[in-house]
Amino acid sequence: MKNYLNLDADKTKETVTELNVLLADYHLYYQKLRNFHWNIFGKNFFDLHEKFEELYDDAKLKIDEIAERILTLRHQPVSNFSDYLKLTSVKESSSDHTDVEMIEILLEDHGIILTQMRKVVETADNGGDEGTIDLIGAYIRELEKTSWMLDAWRMKTSASLK
Repeated sequence: MKNYLNLDADKTKETVTELNVLLADYHLYYQKLRNFHWNIFGKNFFDLHEKFEELYDDAKLKIDEIAERILTLRHQPVSNFSDYLKLTSVKESSSDHTDVEMIEILLEDHGIILTQMRKVVETADNGGDEGTIDLIGAYIRELEKTSWMLDAWRMKTSASLK
């Protein structure tokens, strides 16, 4: 059975399931960025305070776009924090980390989120859902670039690119 977008309704439901997991991942990631923004200190305060704000502003936009994509596919986005905690693989974080630890934690989260994004793309591809593929494909490219930059930040200047 096809929906109003001419997509297979059953396959679309599978895509929405993966999108809701991604939505949950982004909510935990967003909150972690706020936590780190509020609790960064030390010699890298100015750089990271600003970077964390930039990242959580971006995450907030993505949260809205993911939820709107789910609605476009005529399903309900998950919207309770208790449900996010059940769906996500991103873990909450305490506030007492060093700047380097915060970056390492975020890079771990990026790995989790990128894995979920690839699941979304694979599921959407199986359902012929080019709109979701396009949206999430752009997110993958952006998060990979952000990961590269954060990884470069934590490297020693004498390190090689290998």
